[in-house]
Amino acid sequence: MCALPSKRSDWTRAVIYDLEPRVDDGRWPVKRALGDTVEVTAHIIADGHDHLSAELIYQHEDGDERAVPMPLKRYEPTGDHNNEYVASFPVKKLGRYEYRVRAWVDRFETWQDEFQRRVEGDVPDDEISVELKSGADLLREAAGEAAGDDADKLSAHANALDGGDAERALRRDVLRLAGDYDPRPGAVTSDAVPVVVDPEVARFGAWYEFFPRSTRDPKPDDTAEHGTLDDAADRLERIAEMGFNVAYLPPVHPIGETNRKGKDNAPTAEPGEPGSPWAIGGTTQDGSRGGHKAVHPDLGGMAAFERFVERADDLGMKVALDIAFQCSPDHPYVHDHPDWFRQRADGSIRYAENPPKKYEDVHPIDFESDDWKALWKELRNVFAFWIERGVSVFRVDNPHTKPFRFWEWCIESLRAEHPEVVFLAEAFTKPKVMHQLAKLGFNNSYTYFAWRNSKEELTEYGEQLFQTDAVEYFRPNFWPNTPDILTDYLVDGGRAAHKIRFILAATLSSAYGVYGPPFEHVYNKQRDAKEEYADNEKYEVRSWDWRDPNSLQPLMQKVNAIRRENAALQQMRNTRFHETTSEHLIAYEKWTEDNRIVCVVNLDPQHAHDGTLTLPLEDLGLPEDAPYEVEDVLGGVTYTWRGAQNYVRLDPDGLPAHVLRLPEEKVAG
Repeated sequence: MCALPSKRSDWTRAVIYDLEPRVDDGRWPVKRALGDTVEVTAHIIADGHDHLSAELIYQHEDGDERAVPMPLKRYEPTGDHNNEYVASFPVKKLGRYEYRVRAWVDRFETWQDEFQRRVEGDVPDDEISVELKSGADLLREAAGEAAGDDADKLSAHANALDGGDAERALRRDVLRLAGDYDPRPGAVTSDAVPVVVDPEVARFGAWYEFFPRSTRDPKPDDTAEHGTLDDAADRLERIAEMGFNVAYLPPVHPIGETNRKGKDNAPTAEPGEPGSPWAIGGTTQDGSRGGHKAVHPDLGGMAAFERFVERADDLGMKVALDIAFQCSPDHPYVHDHPDWFRQRADGSIRYAENPPKKYEDVHPIDFESDDWKALWKELRNVFAFWIERGVSVFRVDNPHTKPFRFWEWCIESLRAEHPEVVFLAEAFTKPKVMHQLAKLGFNNSYTYFAWRNSKEELTEYGEQLFQTDAVEYFRPNFWPNTPDILTDYLVDGGRAAHKIRFILAATLSSAYGVYGPPFEHVYNKQRDAKEEYADNEKYEVRSWDWRDPNSLQPLMQKVNAIRRENAALQQMRNTRFHETTSEHLIAYEKWTEDNRIVCVVNLDPQHAHDGTLTLPLEDLGLPEDAPYEVEDVLGGVTYTWRGAQNYVRLDPDGLPAHVLRLPEEKVAG
């Protein structure tokens, strides 16, 4: 049974509901990046016909509280509303914000509206006089909340209403001043909603993955020689020139010798084979055991790593480091803390297993061990160690196989000291698990983009990612390939397929990545008909022609330049799809206030296709009965179009896509 309130302040006439954006009713923070705006919508109602007022209150964790008016949202062209109040605030600092909405019955605005209707209804003068005194009383209440000139002005307005000044009673400046100092009896305030503000690179990032040990030029006999991080640093300028702003390295730690895997994941390594960088833990430069806080001696050790980071900084690039919480049998954790690993009945430490398969070059960590607190702190310190050495971006290997609670604690505690840090979740698992990782703190997430190939698949997936509530916390990072993923589409479609998938990844999502050398060189040989690379760099040193004139480097450079020059391609929460008459042509639009891009891509790498693209002219601010120009910034051609429907033909042997920039002066919000 609902209890009777004990006092008047226990209840209010205003009701706030459907507050957005929120994630799970405020359980998890909304995500934004530095420089973004948080637009807040609240549905606010009250009994009767009184007017309501509202304000949006926001605050950074290190700053003072601020408030902005929250007006009703009016719908064009009727001017009607549905009790939706909207306001926004900018996020200018990294870290945590929170916002609340406050609402109240605006007594003076209600009085002014009713008074105006009385005046227009030609009511008797004596009734007008009485009503003016009621308005004057409200103004005096407001004056009691004010000070200085504003208090004097409100008192003067009240005296004028007492004197019969009906014209003053209806002035907008009087209404604004009364609203500023309304004592707001019965005001209601929503619960606080958290907002986490990440670095811009979390929203707008172009990742380039490469193995530093495969960065030397081929020897005269075309064999590969093990490279160092200094060799890798020499490649950074070219990568930066191509427009990438994140250089992502697989694990750089010492690699275990025990049970080392050989070429193409062979169970046993031949002499001289380098092993997988994900089998972490082995001999360091001084001959001791090294693990997650050491650099492989063949890569040049810690000094070479620090030079690599310094060179990346000079070029305006972030270094992303792979963090994989698993250990080779030679890892110091295995010897110093065997209780951090699951043990079998005979006392031996379990290898990584997916029965009946067994992976004997690594041991999984037991996050539920009796010594779990010390373990968790040590793993957190792995991140802290590399942050101290200039790394602010991490790609986390298989986070879905570790406890959610660990990640929530680890990321939150690190971000409290280092709000600039970005985490990418490499979790190809059930969607709800992927989304949970995003909610609890991962800034970016791998997706199933690589396997969405048809127009129907891409449209449905894009709408799920960009047009649902997931946009408030889940940032998809699109990768057409990884060292583990070489899809049949890339194998069968060859060069054209690589162009198509690169353009899609870089223009559909503002954050994307590519496993660079084999992709730009269109190396698409699969191993044993599996969707992974043959001659895989995970198990052997490769060499690439970094200056190959036939590579996809010019296309990649062009697309990344277009991304930098067009703000619409730097956002995720602004994607919608448009109709085409061909099942092979996909069209989608991205926009900001003064920049609008429409991409049309031929999804068939084998054949040219044509069709009609339909654009919503009114929404785009384009004329219905006059020609307009669209610039293909990818192809360097300008087209004159007319009307909503226009012809498109795309040949994968050339450029399989249009990236069309619409006239800026016509863009509508």
